[in-house]
Amino acid sequence: MSKQRYRPRDTLPLAPEDGGGRFPGFNVMGQEKHWDTATKAALQARLHGLPAVRFFTQLEEATAKCLLDRLMGQPADPGGETVDLARMVDARLAENQTDGWHYDTMPRDSEAWQASLAAINEDAHDRHGRDFAECDEDEQCDLLETVRTWGDDRWHDLPPAQVWSLWTRYAATAFYSHPAVWNEIGFGGPAYPRGYKELGIDKREPYEVPDARPHDDPLRRPGPAREAHNDARHTTGQGGRAPSSSRGHGDDSKGDGS
Repeated sequence: MSKQRYRPRDTLPLAPEDGGGRFPGFNVMGQEKHWDTATKAALQARLHGLPAVRFFTQLEEATAKCLLDRLMGQPADPGGETVDLARMVDARLAENQTDGWHYDTMPRDSEAWQASLAAINEDAHDRHGRDFAECDEDEQCDLLETVRTWGDDRWHDLPPAQVWSLWTRYAATAFYSHPAVWNEIGFGGPAYPRGYKELGIDKREPYEVPDARPHDDPLRRPGPAREAHNDARHTTGQGGRAPSSSRGHGDDSKGDGS
């Protein structure tokens, strides 16, 4: 492609050049003793006990894993800690834990995931003669970039901007709910039942660690990271209405979703 893609390397912990090392020594699991039983169980499950795949077929799981890893910059090569995004998304879909709404130009989330995964696989076969999961990393990124920049025409009878919104919403929600990622952003985890003591701008709880590079904002640096951020702002699902569940467009079988 003519324009360089920004491709962060999100093997955890992050390397300094990819934004890592900002909260040295911080480990959110050190706060586990302050959490209630339900919170501990939920966080331990994300780390060590995700359920088996229940929603995706074997082909869909392989496709979703590669798609979600490419979206969040997780490397295709083994080694280092990564977040199992496909299993986290699978659990949401299996339990119908949607956002409670969907675009009126899109089917419900479960159907949209199945249709869009089948579509990206079809594109992979048309362009490379093999499944999306069997394509190399550059080929996968090019296929995803095609969807991101598709324009206003429908893609496999789906609105591409809303497909991109679906994929990125689920990817970001899964990624930023994981304790290993919380360590990278200095997030202290759930405050319940302990609560917060230090309230106010620039105040920190005793267990929080200051940002070692507070003035280093990757999105303010010139270069591909900033360009990718600016591009994404114009291609993340702004072309369709997101009706409220009260208009009958929730994903839940009961009407509202959860």
